[in-house]
Amino acid sequence: MRVAERIATPEGKRRYVRALFATIADRYDFTTIALSFGLDRRWKTRLVNLASPAAGARALDLATGTGDIAFALAARGADVVGLDITHRMLVLARAKRREKFVVGDMMALPFPPRSFDIVTTGYGLRNVPSLTIAVDEIQRVLRPGGQLVSLDFNRPSNAVVRAAFLAYLTLVGAALGWILHRDPDTYRYIPASILQYSDAAAVARLLEARGFVRATYHPILGGLMTIHHAFRS
Repeated sequence: MRVAERIATPEGKRRYVRALFATIADRYDFTTIALSFGLDRRWKTRLVNLASPAAGARALDLATGTGDIAFALAARGADVVGLDITHRMLVLARAKRREKFVVGDMMALPFPPRSFDIVTTGYGLRNVPSLTIAVDEIQRVLRPGGQLVSLDFNRPSNAVVRAAFLAYLTLVGAALGWILHRDPDTYRYIPASILQYSDAAAVARLLEARGFVRATYHPILGGLMTIHHAFRS
């Protein structure tokens, strides 16, 4: 069954994503750098600069992976919790530094309402089975005036650019999948998930429809990537 068919339903996507990230956890840092030509750290730095955490701010980093954004927020003085669905990712994160990390689901956050000043995520919203449920959970745990900052792939509106971008991700992803995991389908999930995901403007509209204000987005690499920034009303 093709990847697109396996993630076509929320439950199918849930199962697929959980299995995928458990498989790729030990190669996650390498593949993120390889697919971004080493620009990933720069994009995450820009995300943290947009969040601009005050010393002592309570921050939650969702889909924290091996902790890059969580560590950057902590370096700016924030009190950070990193959450990820994949236990192995958090083992790798804790091996780097001893921040607070918890295993959890973005669609059922294990925190009381109004717990955080800032919620960040890198490559998180695109991977949830239901974007609306995840956004509602983020809105729930943010304090009034709190901010969401999200970095992710975008689906380019230009058909030629979109085709070239997806072809690149498919070819390079297939090569990395074969080299690292002996399975060319491993990273074909990325272009399949981009096709399924809303474009940047639609994500901003959804944020505002679910209780956020001043939802903006910042194109990166000519719109191939995007940082969304919004505030809880």
